[in-house]
Amino acid sequence: GKEGESFMKITIIHGQNHKGCSYHVSRSLVEKLTTDDNISEFFLPKDMPEFCIGCYTCLIKGKEYCPHYKYMKPITESILKSDLLIFTTPVYCLRTTGAMKALLDHYFTWFVVHRPREEMYFKKAVIISSGAGSGMRQAAKDIKDSLFYWGISDIRIYKLRSLAMSWSDVNNERREKIENDMIKLAKKIKNNYGKERVSLRCKVVFYLMRMAQKKDRGSGTKDNQYWLEKGWLDDKRPWKK
Repeated sequence: GKEGESFMKITIIHGQNHKGCSYHVSRSLVEKLTTDDNISEFFLPKDMPEFCIGCYTCLIKGKEYCPHYKYMKPITESILKSDLLIFTTPVYCLRTTGAMKALLDHYFTWFVVHRPREEMYFKKAVIISSGAGSGMRQAAKDIKDSLFYWGISDIRIYKLRSLAMSWSDVNNERREKIENDMIKLAKKIKNNYGKERVSLRCKVVFYLMRMAQKKDRGSGTKDNQYWLEKGWLDDKRPWKK
């Protein structure tokens, strides 16, 4: 079983290279959940400096043929083996950072309409979005949309209005509130650990895409071949082990 916090594997993807407010909030959360050796951390754009160029190579040939595969491989491997995914983003012009969007663009073949990974139906995610004033909701939604279409049901969002330009400028009262919020959030995550529940919305999207793939059965496309091999056009489902 997965009882006990030390078994929780976590991947943190930061939408920026500097260690600002959203970074510090994520560190406060993970230290309440697991040990450092169970945490993998990536910073953007340092760890994935390329934009998707829309070449469709991943769709036609496979993800490993992406021209940016050398950057994507370690991030992908870390995501797939993690129980909890944490995405942090400061607000840039009322949205997530360009670097975060560039990373997510590279995962469009993971969308349910194409070749979803069954691992996603067993994962949890937290999005931490921080801004000096506003835009946290929109920035978090940019990330949440991708995660939902990957098949993740349990997505929690923490929005921080820092009223500051850097972590050192965040006042003590606000820091205390963040700390208390992270204690509560960590408790909720731990209480739900190992209890995966696929939402009705996630299942509905899957079945709609399944209908489309059934109509396409035998077309020979890489997507359709994938669904056939997984047995999802028959009785198997990605959320059933």
